[in-house]
Amino acid sequence: MNKKRNIYIVLTVAAILSIVVLEYVKPKKINWFPSYAKQHKIPLGTYVLHEQLERIFTKENIIDVERSPYEYLKKNPNNSGTYVLINNNIGFGEAELDALLDWTSKGNALFIASSNFEEQLLDTLNLETSVISNFNNLKNEYAIQLKNNALHNTIYNFNKADFLYYFSKIDTLNTSVIGVIDDFSKDNTHLKNEHINIIKQDFGKGQIMLSTFPQAFTNYFMLIPPNQDYTAGLLSYIDASKPIYLDNHHKSGKKFFTSPLHILLNTKELKWAYYLMLIGVFIYVIFEGKRKQRAIPIVKPHKNQTVAFTRTIANMYFEKGKHREIAQHKIQYFLDYIRTHLHLNTTAFDDEFFKHLSARSNNTIEDTKALFKIIKYISDKTRITNNELEKLNALIETYKSNNTWKNKI
Repeated sequence: MNKKRNIYIVLTVAAILSIVVLEYVKPKKINWFPSYAKQHKIPLGTYVLHEQLERIFTKENIIDVERSPYEYLKKNPNNSGTYVLINNNIGFGEAELDALLDWTSKGNALFIASSNFEEQLLDTLNLETSVISNFNNLKNEYAIQLKNNALHNTIYNFNKADFLYYFSKIDTLNTSVIGVIDDFSKDNTHLKNEHINIIKQDFGKGQIMLSTFPQAFTNYFMLIPPNQDYTAGLLSYIDASKPIYLDNHHKSGKKFFTSPLHILLNTKELKWAYYLMLIGVFIYVIFEGKRKQRAIPIVKPHKNQTVAFTRTIANMYFEKGKHREIAQHKIQYFLDYIRTHLHLNTTAFDDEFFKHLSARSNNTIEDTKALFKIIKYISDKTRITNNELEKLNALIETYKSNNTWKNKI
């Protein structure tokens, strides 16, 4: 037995080690979560963007804002420059949006890159958005272009989006078109249908720039040449001489990890050491955690032999021809049933007794009197036949079957 157990243990450990090796050498699955967090190096993080910003602009002018725009502007109302917000979806509160617009109108710039925008912001700027149709775009490939002759009007492509938004309505008198988008085509010289996806508009003494293509600032987009030129072209609209406030609050990706096991599980070597420890504990529980004492036998409860005993006594009486004794037992049991279940006194069988008994047992007075007439007849006889005994039993059972509480017997 011990030899077999050792073989099973060796086979189990070998199988586990094989799984660990296969998992270790397997290529890591790419994480396409739309994080937009500056510390994330996944495809849709903005780690590369923040590295390049320090090269394009002076490091002193770049200010990372970890709190909400409402809190930051309330505490620093006199700060000037450009407030930059980039995320796949940015949801402002009414007070927060009012604070941003009020700050912008004082001569500052607001740059927002998001797939969609608050209705309040769109109404304020007289804008409407819609989704570009990808009915014929089975590969989800999109062509994008900056509408600025100084930027060479190069057409770039992006293929990691199921759908993209564009501005279906703009205020043509006050809005400048910065960029356009369309379904990708083989013709890279021009776009067949130009859907506006980046606009700039004056707002008070300041300016607001909106982009429905936040993916332009992600690691995946910027690391595929020549897409970095497209991102650089967008950043060229930001005034480099003034501070740039980079929002790190409205981000889909978490900056702080709440799980204490994050560092352990994020490192491949430590992760598998942790898994091996859990597997070892599991094996120990299976092979060494079994009970050492003998199994406790199951003690079956004693069966209720009352019915069997009663049947045995009845059969004995019947086989010996003691029909009168059986009849007397049957009558006494019936009277006990009347006292227990119908709550009547059985000392006197008068008209008052028959009236109450028939009412409570759901039988007629005539049937009640007839039954007790048979009972008196059987009780007075010194010897009864088998047929008389069967007739008595049938009458009593029939009489009891009409009782509405018979199921409680």
